[in-house]
Amino acid sequence: METKHIPAQHQDAMPADEHKMDPAPDYAPRHPGVGKLKGKVALITGGDSGIGRAVSVLYAREGAKIAIAYLEEDKDAEKTKKLVEDEGSEAILIPGDLGKKANCDKAVQATIDAYGQLDILVNNGAQQWLDEDFANLDEDKIDRMMASNIKAYLHTTQAALPHLKEGASIINTSSVNAFAGMGSLITYSMTRGASLAFSRSLAGNLADKGIRVNSVAPGPIWTPFIPGTMPAEQVEDFGSGTPMGRAGQPWEVATAYLFFASSDGSYYTGQTLHPNGGMVVGA
Repeated sequence: METKHIPAQHQDAMPADEHKMDPAPDYAPRHPGVGKLKGKVALITGGDSGIGRAVSVLYAREGAKIAIAYLEEDKDAEKTKKLVEDEGSEAILIPGDLGKKANCDKAVQATIDAYGQLDILVNNGAQQWLDEDFANLDEDKIDRMMASNIKAYLHTTQAALPHLKEGASIINTSSVNAFAGMGSLITYSMTRGASLAFSRSLAGNLADKGIRVNSVAPGPIWTPFIPGTMPAEQVEDFGSGTPMGRAGQPWEVATAYLFFASSDGSYYTGQTLHPNGGMVVGA
């Protein structure tokens, strides 16, 4: 795959905006759909951009109808909605802070109101900041990350469970940092470790109901997280330190979410896939 140079850049926002990134992240699926998700409905949090956008478009190509929950990035969300529709599917947009339980309930109910069912829940929305001084971590940022990266996953899943039938799939985004850790992302790594433990524990709880729960632990992926988190000079050539020598693109991660959502992953629960460019970590 051609490696594009990533120039220095920064956005003073979290989440940042995909439409301002240079180069634009690559979300486009590489293969024709074969109906792996035909007749399914997926709720994807953080579905407006980055990995969430790539998953939304890939799921649509495979036949699913999409509900996109996101914080406030309307321009990115509208583009993702159009991309889903260009695949011949349908999408609804659900803005709101999922760090608040009422908005998690609202997102699930909006999905049911629109489509009458829910088959796939992708808990993907999150926030991230650098922790440069552990002794003086910002309490507000800690609280925001805990709400977005942990509580939102728990409460959205709680709201979804009454609607999920046997054969349904829950997929939670974790991170390579849940396994390898990162000194400059202590709080974020802690929350991604929580989403990993949540996936493994919930998988055991729901196995007898025929609901599978898995996680995806991406490495350095070129998404709005990066210019929204790092100083401009650290963004330049982001991902070049991996064994593959480049950052991953969102489309390369979305395929893991498709595997877990479809019948291809029917014998997988409590497991994790690692699209991380060759960074070897524990299972």
